[in-house]
Parts: sequence; structure tokens; C-alpha cells
Amino acid sequence: MKDRSQAWSLLCEYTQSESLRKHMLAVEACMRAYARKFGEDEDKWGLTGLLHDFDYEKYPTPAEHPFVGSRILEERGYPEDIRRAILSHADYSGVKRETKMEKTLYACDELSGFITASALVKPNKSLAEVEARSVRKKMKDKAFARSVNRDDITNGAADLGLDLEEHIAFCIEAMKGIANELGLAGTS
Repeated sequence: MKDRSQAWSLLCEYTQSESLRKHMLAVEACMRAYARKFGEDEDKWGLTGLLHDFDYEKYPTPAEHPFVGSRILEERGYPEDIRRAILSHADYSGVKRETKMEKTLYACDELSGFITASALVKPNKSLAEVEARSVRKKMKDKAFARSVNRDDITNGAADLGLDLEEHIAFCIEAMKGIANELGLAGTS
């Protein structure tokens, strides 16, 4: 099993965008929190979240992402279950989400981006100001964070058998744990 520092180095090798790096950190935080909740391997789930989009900046097309990344991970010795989960987070990959880790990655991916967008429009740009109820309300505003697929958020929670608002609240709490790293600890 690779360690987090190796995964972070790989991520940084392929991703220069600070916002994309922060997105992967946010998904990692959510994945780690769910691994703890479900009694799963926190390091494995964390690495899956951390690396799920590492190839996106260099290989952004549906023909490339996440397929190129999966090959790179295989060459570097990452286990099949991590690679499969990463492949399954793209609906177009043809890899059906079957395991709890795969379903959790999908459920946390778009949601973490939407939570970040919700925090950035708050007066202090802080996760401490974000509530699940307000995130649900913003999901109805199609102009807000228009690139985030609301169906992915809703379907991801449903596939895990989670109440959407509880899922949102859980991910907000997970992200609060790394708010400084995400640049979402507030401006005051």
C-alpha cells in the first residue's frame, strides 16, 4: 500500500491548479470521514479520494480521464480496488459502482465542490458559515455553481442509502477538519 506522501507527490506531479488540488483534498477528507463511520480502511479510502482526479488537468477529456490516471496508478503499484473506484466515479467509464468505497467516492465528489462554492459566497468565506439546509436551497438555483451536477449529488447519496441533508452535513463537517488547507477557514 502506498502512503499519503507518495500519493501527494504524484498528485502534485500531474496537477498544478491549486483549486483542483483543494478539490481532491476535500474529497479525501470526506472519504476518510466515511471510512471511519463505516469501519473501513481510512488510508485506502483517503488515497482514493485524494487521487481520483489527479490526471484531470493533463488529460481532461472523457476519452482520457480517468483512464490515463488508472494506467499511471497501475504502473506505480496502486491496488486494483483504488483504481476501480476511481474509474467508477466517471459515469461514462463503463465501470459500475458496486462497493461501498466506489459509491462513497461518487457521492462525495460533486458534493465537495458544491460545498466549497457555497462557502466561497459566504461573507467570511468560511465552512463554519455553511449549513446543510442552505446547501440544499442553493442546489435549486441552477445559476449557482452551474458546472456541478446536482443529479450526481442526489443520486450519490441515494446509492449509499443516505438522507441527502445528512450526507451534506456529514461532508461539511469532514471538510471543516481541513478548512485551513482548503482556504475556507474564514477571512476574519
